[in-house]
Amino acid sequence: MTTAATRVFCARLAGLVVFDPNGDQVGRVRDVVATLRMGGQPPRVLGLVVDVQRRRIFVPILRVKSFDASQVVLTSGTVSLRRFERREQETLVLQDLVDRKVHVLETGAQVVVYDCAMEPTRTGDWQLTRVAVRSGGVRRRGHQQELRWDEVSGFALDERDQGTTNLLAMYEGLRPADLANELHNLTGKRRLEVAAALDDERLADVLEEMPEDEQVEILETLASDRAADVLEAMGPDDAADVLSEMTPADAQRLLELMEPDEAEPVRRLLRYGENTAGGLMTTEPIILLPNATVAEALAHVRNADLSPAVASQVYVCRPPTETPTGRFLGICHIQRLLREPPSAIVASVADTDLDPLGPDASLREVTQHLATYNLTAVPIVDQGHHLLGAVTVDDVLDHLLPENWREEEVGGGAL
Repeated sequence: MTTAATRVFCARLAGLVVFDPNGDQVGRVRDVVATLRMGGQPPRVLGLVVDVQRRRIFVPILRVKSFDASQVVLTSGTVSLRRFERREQETLVLQDLVDRKVHVLETGAQVVVYDCAMEPTRTGDWQLTRVAVRSGGVRRRGHQQELRWDEVSGFALDERDQGTTNLLAMYEGLRPADLANELHNLTGKRRLEVAAALDDERLADVLEEMPEDEQVEILETLASDRAADVLEAMGPDDAADVLSEMTPADAQRLLELMEPDEAEPVRRLLRYGENTAGGLMTTEPIILLPNATVAEALAHVRNADLSPAVASQVYVCRPPTETPTGRFLGICHIQRLLREPPSAIVASVADTDLDPLGPDASLREVTQHLATYNLTAVPIVDQGHHLLGAVTVDDVLDHLLPENWREEEVGGGAL
């Protein structure tokens, strides 16, 4: 094995691209697997956890040819694409050791770990030999130093309130779906610690991408007031989905803590069956009055906070423009809006030929409607033709896929 450096800091590996011997990208490094040993002996490094198409695999350290600042290169040979499952004696360096509070043996001072370094031995094995720590707490930079593994103690102890500062720094910039995948792969304890450290908006975005059982688990561990704030930051349809998985008493308690204008659309959605158009829809599509201009419509669809499916069309309605609206008049598709003069009014370019669906339409009916007319969303109206919301294709896919689709493997075999 050859390396560009004999000492490799594990936190710097996070996110690095892994290449096979032919130069083809395999995936990205997510963690380092080690096993702790007794008597202050440096832990033995077993290998790397590598993300391959949202699935984590294990790459033995002996399959690594080289490390450098921008990539990890593997040797020839096969690597199993079987999903990584951590064994009881294994430790994940970035997940389990970074942000831990340990003690310097010489002084007894408590310090916080922000990185660990590994080095090869004469026999070709790798060990965690150095610990990068800072004093002064996790929120202040404090004094930084690098110590030998046998100069600190405390890694073997179960830490109840492990910090998250350095782990969150590694996750900075991840899309909500990717961060949700990271949280899903953490232990239950670490998942709750990281979730609690995210701000309300970020946590809401991530929860919307997580399985509902994990959503409930996280919300139930938060203080009630904060859980209500996070629900307010979620889309009403996503908030309704997670509340429907809670006990009626817990759901009612959180609804009462939410702002009334935020709780009302969620309450409306909870009245509908889970697999009906009413239960699937978002109550916050883009709604404009008939005399709004194409320029105004395009300004609304440019909102970066909207999902592509929601931003793909605008709904033209009589006032009021909050759901349930006045009478629904038609849809303006974004392709049509881009072809029209900015000064044109939306009523003149709206598609009035496609019939909307009612809130009791089944999931099958909604799916057939989207497929038949090549739509990314369908308007949902009541008997008075007032717009209640819209069902988007991404919400339909979430309900059509198996509950464990985030955990299913794609492909198989070996590299």
